[in-house]
Amino acid sequence: VQLVESGGGLVQPGGSLRLSCAASGFAFSAYDITWHRQAPGKERELVAHITTSGSSTDYADSVKGRFTISRDNAKTRAYLEMNTLNPEDTAVYYCNVNGPFWARQKADYWGQGTQVTVSS
Repeated sequence: VQLVESGGGLVQPGGSLRLSCAASGFAFSAYDITWHRQAPGKERELVAHITTSGSSTDYADSVKGRFTISRDNAKTRAYLEMNTLNPEDTAVYYCNVNGPFWARQKADYWGQGTQVTVSS
């Protein structure tokens, strides 16, 4: 199982970034996907969630209306489009998958994270 995040970097306030999570080694389409972030000195927090088919999404209040989570099951990739970024969005962003949906005891996998820094 491998999850590799990319797309992080330094961006000015008000700017945008698109994070990608490339997955391999498991039945990607059977897993829910979440993006989490962890800022220095803070606990890891859930940012966005998408169901297996992509038909349902939900977001933390702090990013609602600015971030969009999506997935491409054919390419086994997940995305987090981030707009109107502000310094409070600075964190390491992690991709997480949980599933498969048919399992009573689901597996949980994490990527290594990608740094997002919002600063002028």
